[in-house]
Amino acid sequence: MVQYQRLIIHHGRKEESGGSGGCCYSKRAKQKFRCLLFLSFLSCCFVMSPYYLFGFSTLSLLDSFRREIEGLSSNEPFNTPLCSEISNGTICCDRTGLRSDICVMKGDIRTNSASSSVFLVTASTKNNTKPEKIKPYTRKWETSVMDTVQELNLITKDPKKSSDSVCDVYHDVPAVFFSTGGYTGNVYHEFNDGIIPLFITSQHYNKKVVFVIVEYHDWWEMKYGDIVSQLSDYPLVDFSGDARTHCFKEATVGLRIHDELTVNSSLVIGNQTIVDFRNVLDRGYTHRILSLIQEETEAKVTALDYKKKPKLVILSRNGSSRAILNEKLLVELAEETGFNVEVLRPQKTTEMAKIYWSLNRSDVMIGVHGAAMTHFLFLKPKTVFIQIIPLGTDWAAETYYGEPAKKLGLKYIGYKIAPKESSLYEEYGKDDPVIRDPDSLNDKGWEYTKKIYLQGQNVKVDLRRFRETLTRSYDFTIRRRFREEVPRLHVT
Repeated sequence: MVQYQRLIIHHGRKEESGGSGGCCYSKRAKQKFRCLLFLSFLSCCFVMSPYYLFGFSTLSLLDSFRREIEGLSSNEPFNTPLCSEISNGTICCDRTGLRSDICVMKGDIRTNSASSSVFLVTASTKNNTKPEKIKPYTRKWETSVMDTVQELNLITKDPKKSSDSVCDVYHDVPAVFFSTGGYTGNVYHEFNDGIIPLFITSQHYNKKVVFVIVEYHDWWEMKYGDIVSQLSDYPLVDFSGDARTHCFKEATVGLRIHDELTVNSSLVIGNQTIVDFRNVLDRGYTHRILSLIQEETEAKVTALDYKKKPKLVILSRNGSSRAILNEKLLVELAEETGFNVEVLRPQKTTEMAKIYWSLNRSDVMIGVHGAAMTHFLFLKPKTVFIQIIPLGTDWAAETYYGEPAKKLGLKYIGYKIAPKESSLYEEYGKDDPVIRDPDSLNDKGWEYTKKIYLQGQNVKVDLRRFRETLTRSYDFTIRRRFREEVPRLHVT
């Protein structure tokens, strides 16, 4: 389990008295102070009046959302990464990153799948000719999974000795090499370790790039083809399955990754953010969604009903752990609150566009912490995302999903369950460290966390307690809809 250090910044200051004249004021200073006090009183009246008119809980939720969304600005200065600019006939590798290595090649580049090699053919003796090895996967620090990833050899060759690798396919655009091995098969890792880093690494090519996949899988292309088509205009190349020699003038081997399910705009050419990545999803799934809309045209009543009531989606877990034991009662409570409720149970074979379509038109998403929470990326900014956080999973829930959701502009609510809401409470008892001190168990290592808190725990939501969360979410959604509708009314 990866360990992170948190930097907590407290925004505030301690007022200190001191300095000459600090004990008394002049008459003029007193007048200014009274004037300032009166203006402050008037300001407070204007600020507080909406709370009396609309209710404190609603507007406090809106205000907190506005504070969170301020972090979406993409005006940070761009920090040029290493190896961004290299001369012809050069291999440059940036191994400074904690999560991944990146190598850039420029010149006469040729693939050789039989030897797991990418050759740079050059007669130059000025540049560094040292061969490089790289595993193009973004979990560099995890030795156990990296041991399973295919390694590539990056080798310079003299043109006189390279007759065995004559170009079979010549590409006039750059290449990006990456692996779909490792943890591929888990939706969180597919996005965090693969799709988002692919966007970060390739978006500045404006689709004029070829993706060469190491450890290629047919199902991966079928699953993510809609997204990949928005990043490249060219067919994917199966590095191991295609014995032909593919030739390029430039290649990036490996993917750049920033943080959990996010994009750091200061490290991306063009200052793109995670919102720009979500726009790629929108474009990728548009065609399929239009056909899904066509299929739903017969259900006119349902469509009208959804327009009237906010839609809430419960992402239901299919496994034997972290299930909501009283899910039916939760559905009834949500409907009683005023929501149209859909229970979504994604399978490995479920079409991604259908999941996207369901979540993209929802107002609230609820789910228990786990890989399926990655689907918050399918929610529109300003949507409410409620993550139910089981015992012992606080840090992971906030790090992997809570904080990234805020960066996307969602209204994130972390619902930390009470001990009695966990199935572990009856199994271990209230005084057992499993219940009383989850951190002490997590400190023993990943296997304890996995066995007890991830694989051995279900949730029975306290409906009386959860009602407040649903009410706040409904209230927030209605106010958001109203704010979005007012400008349209003025226009018409």
